[in-house]
Amino acid sequence: MDDEEAELRNPFPSPPSHYVKYTSHNLNLLALLKERTSDDQNANQYDVLRDQTDIPEWPLTQLEKPRVDWILDEPDPYYEVYGERWPLKDSMPSLGEMGGLQLYPEDPSVDRRPALRSALRSLLVTYSAMTKSLLAPAPINTDVPPEWGRHAEWIDVMAQNMMFAANELRPIQARASLEGMMKRQIELRREETATLHSKCDSLEAKLAELRAVAHSSTQAPAAISEPTPSASHIPNPRQEPNAFQSSGKPPHREAIDQVDVLRWAEEVN
Repeated sequence: MDDEEAELRNPFPSPPSHYVKYTSHNLNLLALLKERTSDDQNANQYDVLRDQTDIPEWPLTQLEKPRVDWILDEPDPYYEVYGERWPLKDSMPSLGEMGGLQLYPEDPSVDRRPALRSALRSLLVTYSAMTKSLLAPAPINTDVPPEWGRHAEWIDVMAQNMMFAANELRPIQARASLEGMMKRQIELRREETATLHSKCDSLEAKLAELRAVAHSSTQAPAAISEPTPSASHIPNPRQEPNAFQSSGKPPHREAIDQVDVLRWAEEVN
């Protein structure tokens, strides 16, 4: 019940179950089978394709496209999609075929504009005459049909012609609308592609600039560090014992660290 409700809620019907058979491997097997059995249509596919792998159990001929020429030879050609029947020769009956009075040529290759313009002018004149007859005093003889009734019938005939002529142009209008929509989509995609290309170009230029800055920084000479005093200039208290012992004062230094103080205490003791 849940599956049925889901199917009813889905605006588009599910595809047929055999759509999974149309794989690239199966289609290649079908092409190979048709190539090897061009003369024998009743050959066994297992014998013909014995050197192949993954041969399906169902006949590969099920994947062949329908013969449209065979379908068109039928008196009422149609095809079925998702369980619904669609006629190949979909034609709308004309006004004349439905029993009406058709004022324009039935052949679509003939220009209908002169006849339709004439019907439109006649429609306007008849409407004016019907309005005039409605404002006229009622006739004394009631057996005579009113004049406005005849005008109304003629207006109905011309309105039917206008409606049928417009409906026959619906496929052309839909085709033109679809063509315009597809052209607009192509233009939008081209504009988006141009925008992406320009963005990529700007990013590439920025990356090239960053690479140039990084390369120039690696080529620059290293900064000169401050000179450190050499080992010969560092005073060693062990080399000056006499001066320290004779004066009783430590040698003049800008700074005495803790190691020198400990060493001096050992020497005094």
